[in-house]
Amino acid sequence: MSKLPLIVGFGGMNAAGRSSGFHSYKRMVAEVLPEDEMAATWQDLALRMGLITDTSQQVDAEIIEAIKAGTLIRRIDSFDPDNLLYQYKTTLSSQSDELTFSLRKSKLPTRIPDNWVVEEQGSKVMITVKGELDALLEDRVSYPVTSGGNIPAGFDPGKLYNSRFHPRGLKLALYGASDALNSLGMDWETVLSHIDPDQVSVYAGSALGQMDDASLSGMLAAPLTGGRVSSKMMALSLAEMPADFINGYVINSIGSTGTNMGACATFLYNLRQGMNDIQRGTARVAIVGNAEAPVVAELMEGFRVMGALAEDAQLMALDGTEDVDNRRACRPFSANAGFTMAEAAQFVVLMDDELALELGANIYGSVADVFVNADANKKSISAPGVGNYVTMAKAAALAKAILGQEGLQQTYVQAHGTGTPQNRVTESHILNEVAKTFNIDNWPVTAVKSYVGHSMGAAPGDQLIASLGVWQYGWVPGIKTIDHIADDVHRSHLNILTDHAFFGDKGEKIKAVILNAKGFGGNNASGLVLSPAQTLQMLGKKHGDSVMASYYGKNQPVRELAQGNDQAASRGMENIRYHFGESVMDETSVTLTQESVQLDSFAKGIPLATENPYADYS
Repeated sequence: MSKLPLIVGFGGMNAAGRSSGFHSYKRMVAEVLPEDEMAATWQDLALRMGLITDTSQQVDAEIIEAIKAGTLIRRIDSFDPDNLLYQYKTTLSSQSDELTFSLRKSKLPTRIPDNWVVEEQGSKVMITVKGELDALLEDRVSYPVTSGGNIPAGFDPGKLYNSRFHPRGLKLALYGASDALNSLGMDWETVLSHIDPDQVSVYAGSALGQMDDASLSGMLAAPLTGGRVSSKMMALSLAEMPADFINGYVINSIGSTGTNMGACATFLYNLRQGMNDIQRGTARVAIVGNAEAPVVAELMEGFRVMGALAEDAQLMALDGTEDVDNRRACRPFSANAGFTMAEAAQFVVLMDDELALELGANIYGSVADVFVNADANKKSISAPGVGNYVTMAKAAALAKAILGQEGLQQTYVQAHGTGTPQNRVTESHILNEVAKTFNIDNWPVTAVKSYVGHSMGAAPGDQLIASLGVWQYGWVPGIKTIDHIADDVHRSHLNILTDHAFFGDKGEKIKAVILNAKGFGGNNASGLVLSPAQTLQMLGKKHGDSVMASYYGKNQPVRELAQGNDQAASRGMENIRYHFGESVMDETSVTLTQESVQLDSFAKGIPLATENPYADYS
């Protein structure tokens, strides 16, 4: 019998706020939750945004309005769109056919152009140019895109630990992984004491790598802008660096590691890797996630010139106004113009069912399966193809097999929902055809990118975290940025939610959600995630009443500690795990035998194979 990968912890950060404690979810549905439920979330955001300095200050209506203005999709604040540095190539000349200027000797180029005359003047030199001089002229321009999904205004995760020289994406990764571990309600060392050292998997990365001034972007630009390349830039640019940092500085892991990249579906690719390890028994715990910080003008320009981003002029034309509505920049399944770039880090902790029950871990749901299929032959690498029909059909079929036909009706879809004209047609057709095929009459569909934007590889993580909130508070966030469904959207069997929809206490009317992702290049993924109630029901059938009764007793203190960690974070006392240079092992730390590898930082050894696994073939 396959082991069921349970979601026992989650954390991160996106434009809606902190993931653990369901805070980012609550920010999306704030208007339908009671004031007492929202109080901790407003306090959490007010503290990290610097709107209050301690918990003795009251979070009043004015501060709440400031929180709302500084969260979700809004005007970009990671750079100034009205004052973007730009350099133009030009050729300088003068009427006298000579140009004269001075420089420090240290700034002289190694190769002096043939038309330069250099005259030393102490520590400086006087340059006379005979003829023309090629130059770059600095300018400040207005960028055509001003909407983005930045993390809450004023919040810098790097201030919570010694983050010197870390790119923004890695700061987010360390924050997200720490937040997920804090949500466990138990020490990480407790988890390690119950498993072998190599029974942990970490699959985490960045679909676009690290692309800011402290990483790849800065390294490539340095020779042309007069900057300096540091020894850290190349290493910190790599796409798998979030996993490397988590292993090396967060959890002290010797287990399986890496990232499985698939453009906008990357989080689901990594979720599949962790799920497979647990189902096969090669890992008992898997930390899965992605971190992206792509709200960088130079990177956004690559997407803009493809026609992928919603530009201000297009949004104003849609609205017939002269003022851009940044908040409504992403409009899935409606009249729209393009997607909205965002940043985020999202992580989940998976455990096999036996270990989770033994430890009394919190159970937020389970991963039934993740399906990945390519598009086959394509007209262009950026065009959508047929692969997403396959992944969605597989996910719906598995939901029916697990839940039955009646249970299948109690599912909904977290759509990829980018807000592009092409996506609204192609994805709606896929979802509608699958609904028809499986006799689903009114399949609820939503798209959380309308709130937090498109965080690229981390985007399916945004979808998953929002889905977990539904099973705590009952509300599926609707697509509130649209006022109509476009005429070319296929929806005969779909219920595209344009307002928040209540599905019962703790979302009891929803047994599962399908997370859908359509990545650039034909990287399609659809994941089936089961509700905590459905998961517990299945665990009861497998393990029996006595085991479950024991589990509930063990879970109570775990739940209380997780709630305590959440409350501490909302009071500004977060535990960011960053253990640089601690418990470092070297060759003297390793003891080898033919039966095991023993590392002195771990109580348990790593067993080695002693039997031929392919004996039947011998």
